[in-house]
Amino acid sequence: MEKIRVMIADDHPLVRQGIKQILELEEDIVVIGQASNGNEAVKIARECKPDVILMDINMPVANGIQAIKELRQGQNQFKIIVLTIHEDREYLFKTLQLGAEGYVLKDAEPYVLIDAIRNVYQGQTYIQANMTKELVKEFNRVTLNEKANNDHNKLTAREIEVLELIAKGMINKEIAKQLYISEKTVKNHVSSIFKKLNVSDRTQAAIYAFKNNIKSH
Repeated sequence: MEKIRVMIADDHPLVRQGIKQILELEEDIVVIGQASNGNEAVKIARECKPDVILMDINMPVANGIQAIKELRQGQNQFKIIVLTIHEDREYLFKTLQLGAEGYVLKDAEPYVLIDAIRNVYQGQTYIQANMTKELVKEFNRVTLNEKANNDHNKLTAREIEVLELIAKGMINKEIAKQLYISEKTVKNHVSSIFKKLNVSDRTQAAIYAFKNNIKSH
């Protein structure tokens, strides 16, 4: 089995060790490096070339935001998940703008972090569920004067219903039960929604729905 190679950047040794022990209980994840500050994170990442970096924001010497900036200047393929105590939407928006693929809070359940790692490894964006609305609020603040995108006008009435339920955090099985349709039909609607809105995952679709205030009638 090909393992996801993870690096942990955090200034607290106990935090790093705790995360390492949690992750290595999973058969498909291995921790290959650790860093205690932003400068170390950049150096070690370039040396060991992890698939995914877990990046704290508050670190000495250079913080996580500075490290992300520097790492994104190079021609590298690793994914970055911000793992932080900060629930501020400004941090969330800033780190995503800089190129982070994920954002998870340190008080999250272990399965949330594991899901985040697997999702970003596969090329998706992962934002912890309770932070999605915060991202939308900040996105709306920054883009208040931008022209609204009308791609959602291409959606059918049923697709709008499905999108609204995606934005509420429902999985396909729950949506199927809610709308009295098969799970396969839901999957087809979800695929169509992604294509029409030019998004690649459920988080991006939810952000679109919040941003454009999409609701079924």
